[in-house]
Amino acid sequence: MDAQRLVDVLGDAIVAADAEGRITVWNPAAERLFGFSQSEAMGRSLDLIIPERFRDRHWHGYEEVMRSGVTRYGGAQVLRVPALRKDGRPLSIAFTVGLVLASDGRVESIVAVVRDDTERWNEERILRKRLAQAEGKPQQ
Repeated sequence: MDAQRLVDVLGDAIVAADAEGRITVWNPAAERLFGFSQSEAMGRSLDLIIPERFRDRHWHGYEEVMRSGVTRYGGAQVLRVPALRKDGRPLSIAFTVGLVLASDGRVESIVAVVRDDTERWNEERILRKRLAQAEGKPQQ
């Protein structure tokens, strides 16, 4: 089976970026999730979908993974972070990451399998607020 066809039919967004953080894979589910077409996303920086206030932290970690070849978020660990849509609206995403290694062992790219987690995040926020009210704690 052709790997590109497989990536294209998945319901979850597949986003990969090279060592410099330029997008190299952007499937139709990524288009639906983030609102950018493949032609708009390919070759662009991941800053395209990273809220500005999180970029410094993101790039610090990204560069460390590229340098060391080690990520503490590999395997099945699900990360949950804020992201941005093309229209500027925020969303919460859940994703797993994997490192693609070159033949010499260095990290060639990072690939993420991403889905919209906004509904779950909003529900948890409401529950936390209700719990704080029930416990008489001040709301933040």
